[in-house]
Amino acid sequence: MKDSFLKLTIVGMVILFFFGCTQHIKPAGTSEQDRGEVAIDSVEHESPYYYYTEAQIQQKKGNLDTAIEYLNKAIEEDPESSYLQLELALVYLRLKDHESALKIVETVTVKEPENVRALVIFGRLNQTKKQIGPAEKAYEKVISLDPKQKDVYLLLGGLYMQENKLDDALRVYQQLVRNFPESYAGHFFIGKIYAAKGDLKGAEKEFRHTIELSSDLEEPRFELVDLYKTMGKDKEVIRLYQEILEIDPQNIRAALELGYYYQQKGRVSQAEKIFKDLGVRSDTEKEVTRTVVQRYLEPKKYGATVVILEGMLKGSPENSDLHYLAGVALDEKKEWDKAVEHFKKVAPDSTFFQEAAVRIAFLYQEQKKIEQAIDYLKSAIKIVPDNPDLLLYLGSLYEENEEFSNAENVLKQGLEMEPDNTRFYFRLGVVYDKWGRKADSIDAMKTVIRLDPKDATALNYLGYTYADLGEKLDEAERLIKAALEEKPDDGYITDSLGWVYFKKGLFEEAVKYLEKAVSLVPDDPIILEHMGDAYLGIRHKEKALEFYKRSLLNKNKNKENIEKKIQELTGK
Repeated sequence: MKDSFLKLTIVGMVILFFFGCTQHIKPAGTSEQDRGEVAIDSVEHESPYYYYTEAQIQQKKGNLDTAIEYLNKAIEEDPESSYLQLELALVYLRLKDHESALKIVETVTVKEPENVRALVIFGRLNQTKKQIGPAEKAYEKVISLDPKQKDVYLLLGGLYMQENKLDDALRVYQQLVRNFPESYAGHFFIGKIYAAKGDLKGAEKEFRHTIELSSDLEEPRFELVDLYKTMGKDKEVIRLYQEILEIDPQNIRAALELGYYYQQKGRVSQAEKIFKDLGVRSDTEKEVTRTVVQRYLEPKKYGATVVILEGMLKGSPENSDLHYLAGVALDEKKEWDKAVEHFKKVAPDSTFFQEAAVRIAFLYQEQKKIEQAIDYLKSAIKIVPDNPDLLLYLGSLYEENEEFSNAENVLKQGLEMEPDNTRFYFRLGVVYDKWGRKADSIDAMKTVIRLDPKDATALNYLGYTYADLGEKLDEAERLIKAALEEKPDDGYITDSLGWVYFKKGLFEEAVKYLEKAVSLVPDDPIILEHMGDAYLGIRHKEKALEFYKRSLLNKNKNKENIEKKIQELTGK
């Protein structure tokens, strides 16, 4: 059976086109008759043919650098040989050294502007570099010079379709089928273009012709299915799905789509039979669940995903993968209670257990059920006590609930497992900060930076802490600048630097950085308050008042303090 048509990708054709034909063209340097008769053993070592042959041998062995050396020697012996130069370009292409390959090919095309092989390689190189215009121009020239370059029509048509130049693509594919009437690829893409243009009858004709040319292709049948769904031809839709499954009884996509189509049309028992069978298959065939993810979950077809997975679970009720994916889809649908039910059925030995546990805790947290989130994570940790990620999340929940002692204990438990885990030290530093233990917070952040000197978050946190305390301001500036080197467009770090300058009394400098911070994070109430303070520092009272009011509108937690600043400026 042939592979599905779309698996015959344009890229695959290109590889075959470039590297599959090199043995059919012989190098320059001798006449055609002589080249066909020379035996390798009789060639003198300084012959270009000898070096070319050695280069081919080295390429087959995968020694591409050595092949380049031999080809360069061959070119030294025969510097006028365009063939040898293009062979060298192809080796560079295999090495992904596109610049070297392009330089060679450009030289050849200048010397021989109608060298078809050079133009094809030139087009491919430009296509690789996403220089679509030059690639299209090169391919157009190729098919005008040599209309029998079958693969180039596909390359060129693919580029035009990629750019949504449907008329140009149609012209190219029609040229292809005129020159190669048996090209099922050409007829297939003409059908795709007609469908995109709304010519459903024309598309139907081309897809049917594609199937006539290659009867076991699946992809034109899937395209016809989509057409018939649009046209309301239910019987044809079902017949085509069944036809695909007759050709390939294991076709997961066809089974999934047919099952869901039955479900939509009220033929529930037929849908359930298909989904149940797929559920059984999913226990041993990971491709089943992958296909559900790729075709339904990732494209955000959450309703269809839930219907399919719940149907599959009737065939495999203990399948943790199916429960996890059903939970994800229900979460996206905001059916949180049902999502939690599925997540709780993910077994401890499943690769999804940790993620399911975190999602359950997060759903409780989102609903402000912090105690339930904590209790659930504690129960999960009893099942998998050596999981640091669950401990880290539990610590953050205790922190949110202001149970700082419990948070400290949990995070230290994590550090016993992973003594150099910077995430635990960072979270511990935040807990100490909220707890009012500034010195301990500073020590924890210093440990993070010692373990990872480029941790921008810790560098910023420590620098901002010093600035807020009004101490070690030079050190604060150094730390925050180091953080900005790692994240130059981070609004919060930029704000920190502006705040350091404010604390230093460098108000003009503070305004410069805080304005940038506001441009990066326009609605953060703390940054807006800092901006107001900085403008007040340079005596721009109206601007200061503007930013204080904006800070208040964005729900600054320090509401009373902001209101006091506004009152002092307005006298009200």
